[in-house]
Amino acid sequence: MSGAIVSQSRLKPEKIEMRILIITCWIPYPPIAGFRLRVYNLLQRITREHEVWLATFVRTPEDLDSILHLQELCQGVESAPHPLLGALARPVDLFRYALTGKPVELRLCHSEELVRKIQRLVSKLDFDIVQIEDSHMALYLEALLPEIRRKTILTFHDVVFNKYNTIYRLEPKLTRKLRLWLYSRSMRRWEPRYAERFGRCLTVSESDRRLLLAANPRLQVDVVPNGVDTQMNQPLPYEDTTQALVFVGDMEYRPNIDAVVYFCQEVLPRIRRVIADVEMWIVGINPWPEVGRLDGDGVHVTGWVDDVRPYYGRSTVCVVPLRAGGGTRLKILEAMALGRPVVSTSIGCEGLDVIDGEHLLIADSPEQFAEKTVRLLTDEGLREHITTKARQLVMSRYDWDVIARRLMQVYAEMAE
Repeated sequence: MSGAIVSQSRLKPEKIEMRILIITCWIPYPPIAGFRLRVYNLLQRITREHEVWLATFVRTPEDLDSILHLQELCQGVESAPHPLLGALARPVDLFRYALTGKPVELRLCHSEELVRKIQRLVSKLDFDIVQIEDSHMALYLEALLPEIRRKTILTFHDVVFNKYNTIYRLEPKLTRKLRLWLYSRSMRRWEPRYAERFGRCLTVSESDRRLLLAANPRLQVDVVPNGVDTQMNQPLPYEDTTQALVFVGDMEYRPNIDAVVYFCQEVLPRIRRVIADVEMWIVGINPWPEVGRLDGDGVHVTGWVDDVRPYYGRSTVCVVPLRAGGGTRLKILEAMALGRPVVSTSIGCEGLDVIDGEHLLIADSPEQFAEKTVRLLTDEGLREHITTKARQLVMSRYDWDVIARRLMQVYAEMAE
């Protein structure tokens, strides 16, 4: 699983506009969970017009198959094994990071092998843009020559210091709660300051943009939202639905774990006082034990599935009871494209240009969440109004084709 996997077999676009290097922590295939969905869908569209190279980590043997697929999109792929370190591994590095003001958790993504491969790649090829995905990979900027750094983009899939400031509040274990709090504080000092070294920053929402600029007004920040493929995700009929709810997400991500546990314990019993036989589908990869324990009594925990659409198809309402996190929720955009109405907390739909009662329903207490979910389960007219408006919104503003054009506009501005 070690060594570079490099391909130059892909036919170049007829007219190469730019040569772009994208550096990611997670290999963006298969397109599961938010990070991979975003990077993969944008890759698909950028490579139609530009020559794109990818530098990434491999974690499992299955990742090697993913690289073979990505070679069909990209001009070349460089990979290195992910440095799977424990929290206290390499104590010398831990102290070195602490002494230089870098959050010590960032060393968990540092690979000298990936640094060497990036350096070798940029020494051979003249890149117009180098795009680093997520701030926990930002230190790979130091693998680039100074003259290249002005051509760099740092993408904030979320603002890490803000995300962990919400996550630590939900953590029941005191030692881990303290670690999350310290990480949030160290990223608050480092993240917006280090981002100034990049030519441009991207956020997925206007609220994240404002958050970054408040922390460092000197940054140049553009918004390139998350999206959904509205052609592939067409509205589903209601023919095979039951009185069922669905939640879709990565089930090893702490805010998702908290969301489904909170929903099943605090909200679902209130709904069942009105609709006794309502079912709940929890769909997502790698469910943690506390999620697995929810399975039973009309609650179904699926784990990994090849296609989430059948689970939307059998459900009437999509619920997003998030109480922590950052960025924007691709799961909401997906449900809107598929014609399923959404009930969300304010945090769950944060950053999306949505109106309560128009594109979805917003509820922040268990009582409100249950009441609004029951309304959607029982009111066909309300469901139709919400799903129609939501579908119009995602087609006009959140389709990946629209979003890719915005990203390539940023590339053009940087080139000028």
